[in-house]
Amino acid sequence: MDGRLQWWQLSLLGVGCIIGTGYFLGSGLAIMMTGPSVVFVFILAAVGTYIVYDALATMTTQDPQQGSFRAYAKKAYGGWAGFSSGWVYWLSEMLITGSQMTALGIFSRLWFPHVPLWLFAAGYAGLAILVVLVGTKGFDRVENVLAVVKVAAILMFIILAICVLTGVIEENRDGNLPNTLKAMFPKGSVGLWSAFIYAFYAFGGIEIMGIMAMQLKEKDEAPKAGTMMLILLGTVYVVSMALAVVVAPWQTFNTKESPFVIALNDYHLPFFSDIFNGALIIAGFSTMVASLFSVTTMLVTLARDGDAPHFFAKKAKKEGRVPLRGLGLTLCGMILSVILALLMPGKLYEYLTTAAGLMLLYNWLFILVSAFKLTPLTVWGKVKNSFGILLILLAVSGTLFHSGSRPGFLGSLGFIVIIMGVIVIRQRFRASKHAH
Repeated sequence: MDGRLQWWQLSLLGVGCIIGTGYFLGSGLAIMMTGPSVVFVFILAAVGTYIVYDALATMTTQDPQQGSFRAYAKKAYGGWAGFSSGWVYWLSEMLITGSQMTALGIFSRLWFPHVPLWLFAAGYAGLAILVVLVGTKGFDRVENVLAVVKVAAILMFIILAICVLTGVIEENRDGNLPNTLKAMFPKGSVGLWSAFIYAFYAFGGIEIMGIMAMQLKEKDEAPKAGTMMLILLGTVYVVSMALAVVVAPWQTFNTKESPFVIALNDYHLPFFSDIFNGALIIAGFSTMVASLFSVTTMLVTLARDGDAPHFFAKKAKKEGRVPLRGLGLTLCGMILSVILALLMPGKLYEYLTTAAGLMLLYNWLFILVSAFKLTPLTVWGKVKNSFGILLILLAVSGTLFHSGSRPGFLGSLGFIVIIMGVIVIRQRFRASKHAH
């Protein structure tokens, strides 16, 4: 495949794929769990994300594969690993897409409260399918534009928050800068541990960069693209989080509004909530489009390797187009997700999407353990990858200490058991077929 992306374009594409509702909304839950120390959680998550992407980019440079992390898992550990990685990813993205469409409907009803939620969800689903049908070229352009918009929204918050703290917007306002250890860590180590998973959520999407790295003109520039992207992303995340918990008391944050809107609620900025609501819609829509592109591509590679029905392996008629058969199954998954999101109780669907997010982290573990087998690591490289594995395991295990996250953890284990069961059945079927 001929590459056409410059490294800086992939960096911008990564920002567009990653900044979404997990950051604009999910970060509020992290603040509620741990208070001002959420800043440290985001720093550690940024480090862990960098380690995972660096491992993926190194494997991409040495051996470019259309199936990205799934192909490397299969090469390192065999067919069961490739099957598991691919289907875990597809299933988790389908569940997350359903929640994103529902969230987009909720955001839009701020302006149009009488329009049914399902109508908004279906409308955004249709728009996303149209963008994907344009092909990878259209995908690149849309994501790059939306990445700039989302970063601009965060920078707007940073500038306004600084103006608040310096008295430019309103005088005689005291900040909430924590001045004791208790004030910095009001929920203790357990709160810090439990919030870790939501910081990782905010960085979810680097696996899409691994898939899009195949479009680079120079494949060896993949590590540089990811490094610059994560420096930009980590900086704006940490700075905006720090300002949010200083401008407003951490006890005022909730999961129904963006923490950045809540932080500036008490100031006379009538335009801000509308602008930021627009940014939320842009963020959710762009990450949904990125998910659709990546899962459709993944489904085609699964079919070509015999891990999905061969029916889905048919190539698109034109270069850069998305295969319609693969997109058709993805569309069926989207429709089912919308139905589940609208019919199931809110808490139960939250558990399902939490499980999906955890399953993405399981794929990150696959990336790191695959790198141990496929790349010649130095001592420092082994230590770095081991530290990344430790951070992910901390994030996963932290869900056991929060009642709202625990069902998601158990659900993710249930999905893994189902997938492993399918693997066992496939292997026995193939063994009996060869025996006859």
